[in-house]
Amino acid sequence: MPKDQTPTGEYEIFERRESEARSYCRGFKTMFKKASGSELTDDKDRTYIDFLAGCSSLNYGHNDPDMKQALIDHISRDGIAHGLDLHTDAKSDFLKTFEEKILKPRGMDHKLMFTGPTGTNAVEAAMKLARNATGRENIIAFTDGFHGVTLGALAATGNGYHRGGAGITLNGVTRVPFDGYMGENCDTTTILEAMLQDGSSGVDAPAAIMLETVQGEGGLNAASTEWVQRVAELAKEHGALLIVDDIQAGCGRTGTFFSFEKMGIEPDIITMAKSVSGFGLPMGLVLVRPQHDVMGPAEHNGTFRGNTHAFVTARVAIEKFWSDDTFEKELAEKEKILSGAMDELAGIVGDTARLKGRGLMRGVDVGSGELAEEICGRAFEKGLVVETSGSDDEVVKILAPLTTPTETFRKGLDILLEAAREVVENHKTAAE
Repeated sequence: MPKDQTPTGEYEIFERRESEARSYCRGFKTMFKKASGSELTDDKDRTYIDFLAGCSSLNYGHNDPDMKQALIDHISRDGIAHGLDLHTDAKSDFLKTFEEKILKPRGMDHKLMFTGPTGTNAVEAAMKLARNATGRENIIAFTDGFHGVTLGALAATGNGYHRGGAGITLNGVTRVPFDGYMGENCDTTTILEAMLQDGSSGVDAPAAIMLETVQGEGGLNAASTEWVQRVAELAKEHGALLIVDDIQAGCGRTGTFFSFEKMGIEPDIITMAKSVSGFGLPMGLVLVRPQHDVMGPAEHNGTFRGNTHAFVTARVAIEKFWSDDTFEKELAEKEKILSGAMDELAGIVGDTARLKGRGLMRGVDVGSGELAEEICGRAFEKGLVVETSGSDDEVVKILAPLTTPTETFRKGLDILLEAAREVVENHKTAAE
């Protein structure tokens, strides 16, 4: 995360009253006041291209007109605003649409569990489901994984900075190397297999194995299909459920609605949040195979489980973008543009750069958090909002709205490349 650049004056209220836990605002010293599509506008009427998109919470852009109108209509007719988990017309319409447009075409029989409104709550619920369904406690997670910062999800999160915020020992999780963690020539599933087969490895029989197919906050580490398939096989062989955390990689970010669709696996549990509402409204969601849907009434609950306004916009998002394969084809074309730009960015940085991610969830490991921060900072000065990720913030990470017009998409990428050239050239000049 960039260092705090917040000025005084009209921004003083944030320094005076907002917690030190604030983060994204530290890197972007302006006051945003409106947003539309792929653009943000500040209080000086300067427009920025948004390549952060609410950390993939705005895959369909800001204030999509169809979702906005549906929400306005719902509110105008005094539609339910808060319904706990009562039966509502908005929930019914969402469930029917999700079933018809998402589940049935993919041959999935999962039930939907509405959790609290955040991704970390969906992960908490998924872990509890797995433990209740299997009667086991241990969850296997992976290096560099990020699953949230509440205590259960945090136990499965690898980042030391976030884990340190817990203030207590985090238990119940065994961590093993993710794909590529030990280098290109090491298949880390062999390590997992050996640990699971050896009764003296110290690894308790797992309730679940939980993974992200692309580790967003961990640095855009993308698992291969073969690796994911083998993990799924090992889970089945050892009586563990397979949990795929699709909170950031889902809803089209990797090119398909679910990030695992072309991998030939069937997760027992899937966690979703971020863009599942389509409009940036908070909603956490767990998809669970019927045989594992074992929680009793209110055994996992929350006052805001099931955001009625989010049901309204989510239904429109699914109908608008996932009724056929048109949107997927558009994403495939944008992926080519993004891939080419990331190749160019890596070339600007030099031999130490590494390409990361897949689909429209891509970036470049530029070798250091300092360099990545400089590039993103210079890009912001030029009118582009873009962030970093990775254990040391060393990855320049692109999360542009999936609906970004091609011309705007190219313009934003050009800004990023121009910023990188300037920063790298300045480094070379300083070294001479």
